[in-house]
Amino acid sequence: MDKITVVAEVGCNHKGDMTIAKELIATAAIFCKVDAVKFQKRSNRELLTPEQYNTPHPNPMNSYGATYGEHREFLEFDQDQHRQLKQWCDELGVVYSCSVWDLTSAKEIAELEPKFIKIPSASNQHYEMLEYLCKHYDGEIHASVGMTTHQEEQALVRFFEKHGRAKDLVIYSCTSGYPVSFEDICLLEVTRLKEQFEQRVKAIGFSGHHLGIAADIGALTLGATYFERHFTLDRTWKGTDHAASLEPDGMRRLTRDLRNVSKSLRYKSAELLNVELPQRKKLKWGEYNKND
Repeated sequence: MDKITVVAEVGCNHKGDMTIAKELIATAAIFCKVDAVKFQKRSNRELLTPEQYNTPHPNPMNSYGATYGEHREFLEFDQDQHRQLKQWCDELGVVYSCSVWDLTSAKEIAELEPKFIKIPSASNQHYEMLEYLCKHYDGEIHASVGMTTHQEEQALVRFFEKHGRAKDLVIYSCTSGYPVSFEDICLLEVTRLKEQFEQRVKAIGFSGHHLGIAADIGALTLGATYFERHFTLDRTWKGTDHAASLEPDGMRRLTRDLRNVSKSLRYKSAELLNVELPQRKKLKWGEYNKND
């Protein structure tokens, strides 16, 4: 099977604190042994209407400001801080990445030249931003297709084909909910995406907002090779994403299990494996008693 990639999605689970962000990177890299750590970048004045910016957070218990805009600004790191995050990732041998929600953020993160940039489900039809990345960013572009129609998926892939960048595109099966119940994970969407797009894009991934790690193994067996899960140090922390995130031991177990199961997803290289030969000689009827 193709090599798998495990992405720890920190997002805004750092609570606006660079010290916590650094600890999240170190924990993900050293203890969990993931391949990449991903953050988020938003230009809130560009992304939100004045009304959205000035409206109170829909869940005040999770808000870091008097309005939704103030809440988002509190959690936002600037470009220099993202440059520092990338440096910490480089020092620990883990890939730095970032989701970009708007054109300004895409320009700022592209300047840092990460290995890949992620497009969240909410922004996968933002074609001005996508065109900028296709023309000015040479790395991989990953995109989730939660809350996205089949017609919009086709339009997205055709856009990348038109710009000669489809083989740099990874599309992730995703259900946009926090957290998502098991019946809404809809794992067979991985199969559908493979059937429709596997020959047209770089790879198919799975971005999960569910509880536990069993569904990710199911996605692996269906052919996903990129796996993204929200990551936190404490699921009880203030914020909307922590409840749908994995804590360090959960992320460690997920990474371990995905890699081990990936090794097992293959046919036997011979009718009888070397590990079987001593057992056959000892136990197989017709072998151990052939001289009786």
